[in-house]
Amino acid sequence: MMALLERDQTIDKTLLEDLVRSAQSGDRDAFGELVERFERSVYATALRRLGNHAEAQELTQEVFVQALLKIEQLREPACFGGWLRQITTRMAINRAVRGVPVVSTERETLEAKCLERETPLGNVLAREEATQVREGLGRLRRLDRETLVAFYVQGQSLVEMSTAFDSPVGTIKRRLHVARKRLARELEELAPA
Repeated sequence: MMALLERDQTIDKTLLEDLVRSAQSGDRDAFGELVERFERSVYATALRRLGNHAEAQELTQEVFVQALLKIEQLREPACFGGWLRQITTRMAINRAVRGVPVVSTERETLEAKCLERETPLGNVLAREEATQVREGLGRLRRLDRETLVAFYVQGQSLVEMSTAFDSPVGTIKRRLHVARKRLARELEELAPA
């Protein structure tokens, strides 16, 4: 790995510093030149850390995207190679810890994962269910309805509801529990037999 790194860094130190400074000032061609000169060492480090060719290639791309986004933070242009190696190592460790799932490309697996989530029947049933819930809410007392709408529709937290309803959090929890049970009873009555 060091041989690859050394071969990548055989460029003149002055040229390296000039390329880095140009890239820091937004010169995409200069950054492209840096990518060409260092991609083998980044890939070698990624492969050594991850042990998987495809993941190493993917990580190499991610490293250079990260480097492009952060290059202005590099204080010493001559240290570009070491800085890039640090980014690669850190991102490889993060990837290994995260455990990026490997997705099989076998036809059966792809077909199983690429099922349509929405169907015309599903859409009709979802609309009917939403209509029933609205009707059920309309049949509840005002306080039950407002409590359920605040929590489930408006997404208010228990603390926000406590302030809005001028009631303790414990009371809000009890109201939610009771209102859900009342709504469930209303929905049972509305359901076709």
